[in-house]
Amino acid sequence: MKSITVVSEDRVGLLADVSYILGKSNINIDGLFVDVVGGKAVISLEVKDTKKASDILVRNGFTTASPESIVIKISNNNMDRISEMLQVGKIQLKDFSMLSCDNRDGVFALNVDKPRKAHKVLEQFILGHDIEPGVY
Repeated sequence: MKSITVVSEDRVGLLADVSYILGKSNINIDGLFVDVVGGKAVISLEVKDTKKASDILVRNGFTTASPESIVIKISNNNMDRISEMLQVGKIQLKDFSMLSCDNRDGVFALNVDKPRKAHKVLEQFILGHDIEPGVY
């Protein structure tokens, strides 16, 4: 199962809207994780067809991270650690963008040359991964 990430201003009914749009398009949500960072809702959705789901959400005014992106959440002072982990794993960073941040945390989308390896290396930071407070 692959995931897509929706980034939007946090508001009441946002998740209901996303669910309704996907349901109306006959796309089932198999998994879901939501976090709010810097006033933005970051919604990670597991679906069977990420391209179709992303296209439908974009057509309905939502912003999505590329389905190929790895979305991570890190404390603002751990960026150098991510770079080091990728370098040690010999994983080349192709694209990097910030989706949201506040005084404590940042949510970033990464595109790399070895996504499976990067998933394994960065597993503890991947959005939706169970993180104990203060560990990341």
